[in-house]
Amino acid sequence: MEDNPFMTDRELTRLLKVSIQTIRLDRMELGIPELRERLKLMAERSYDPVRSLQADEVIGEIVDLQLDKSGISIFEISEEHAFARTGIARGHHLFAQANSLAVAVINDEVALTATADIRFLRPVHLGEKCIAKAYVRRAGQRSKAKVEVFSYVGDELVFEGQFVIHHSGNEAASIEGGDEH
Repeated sequence: MEDNPFMTDRELTRLLKVSIQTIRLDRMELGIPELRERLKLMAERSYDPVRSLQADEVIGEIVDLQLDKSGISIFEISEEHAFARTGIARGHHLFAQANSLAVAVINDEVALTATADIRFLRPVHLGEKCIAKAYVRRAGQRSKAKVEVFSYVGDELVFEGQFVIHHSGNEAASIEGGDEH
């Protein structure tokens, strides 16, 4: 749970090979809140405010943001995000989550995507939660930043993208940071 606080009870049952009742009882005994509460607690923690977008322009819920370094957002696939016949998420929603996080992590008033090199690694299905992690890697020029975004369902990588973000360069002259995915 420390490595992946977004793990659901169902994922824990598969990982630990025990019943869901056992997971819930053990979680209660250990004082570990359910997923919704863990997400709420993470969202309430202080993190840098987004400068480049309005809060409602970010696709997914930002749960951690360190401007010019890294960010994390969570996006649950609901019926409006998936094809009705297959229950598979439409790709533009996964891209939108990653793209908006790549822009949000930039410490500037104006930030726009210049280029994006993306890969979808497996379909994401209705009801799954996508956890996107963005890392600012470098700035080739004062007005451009490279941001890598990796999206996961559980521990499985489902999307990756490299974004070049153009910004006005007012705040971030030399951007470097982030951890490995």
